[in-house]
Amino acid sequence: MDFGPIRIDHIGIAAHHLEESSTFWRLLGLTEGNQDETVEDQGVTTRFFTTSGLNEIDDSPAKVELLEPTGDDTPIGRFLHKRGPGIQQLCFSVGNLTGLLSYLKENGVRLIDETPRAGAGGHLIAFVHPASTGGVLVELSQRNS
Repeated sequence: MDFGPIRIDHIGIAAHHLEESSTFWRLLGLTEGNQDETVEDQGVTTRFFTTSGLNEIDDSPAKVELLEPTGDDTPIGRFLHKRGPGIQQLCFSVGNLTGLLSYLKENGVRLIDETPRAGAGGHLIAFVHPASTGGVLVELSQRNS
């Protein structure tokens, strides 16, 4: 089965405040995106930082995504309350999200999203439950062409 190309797209980091959490990534020399984006249905405001290294598939760099909740009763708000700031998810960019979700489900993988939904940057996204990944929340993302 070919659902690729598949590569690490970004690492999502839960943060209480985007501005306070951005200092280190700026000092490290990562390039800050042009603007923050609020994804209402996920209750989050995102800020991306781009690394300088390009991947071999499509010449796009991996990113760090800071995630600030828009309220306490949101997925990121609950994550911060339970675990505090830190890595919240690992995102893989895939070429065929719908096909990959079907394949994973057929093979007993527990999915949070069985069908893709809109995510930051206009990408289609779906989440795989940590119970099926060894405890890591995995986001799968497909760019809209």
